[in-house]
Amino acid sequence: MAQTRMIRLTVNGETGSYTVPVRQNLVDFIRNDLGLTGSHVGCEHGVCGACSIEVNGDLVRGCLMFAVQADGAEITTIEGLAESGRGAALRAAFTARNALQCGYCTPGMLATALDYVEGGGAADRDAIRAHLSGNYCRCTGYQSIVDAVCDVIEGRVEA
Repeated sequence: MAQTRMIRLTVNGETGSYTVPVRQNLVDFIRNDLGLTGSHVGCEHGVCGACSIEVNGDLVRGCLMFAVQADGAEITTIEGLAESGRGAALRAAFTARNALQCGYCTPGMLATALDYVEGGGAADRDAIRAHLSGNYCRCTGYQSIVDAVCDVIEGRVEA
């Protein structure tokens, strides 16, 4: 019989209490229990970045964190970023630069790019690539993604 625990957390501004299996990872809880399917599960090893979300303002891999570890936390998913308007300029730049081809990596890539932009990152292509290096994209070759991030930092794209 699987052990469960009661947790309380805030997801995209909504606070709730939930009973979760102690070994359920956070991204599976968000996707399966809360129905927020924007964050994707790719490798389940923290390598691909598709499950990147914010926990208490820090970018984390949702596949590497158990839901019970998030007890008391404030979580922001890609849906929460969209609803709040955070990252709207990045979404516009990704669209303009065709940096979201198949879309599988896009939520994690946007969350990671936003982390860079909001952290005061420069329009330095090597620094952007280094910051995004934990996120895999098999469609774009990264050039258009780096271009989009530079466009936002340099003020060429607005929300």
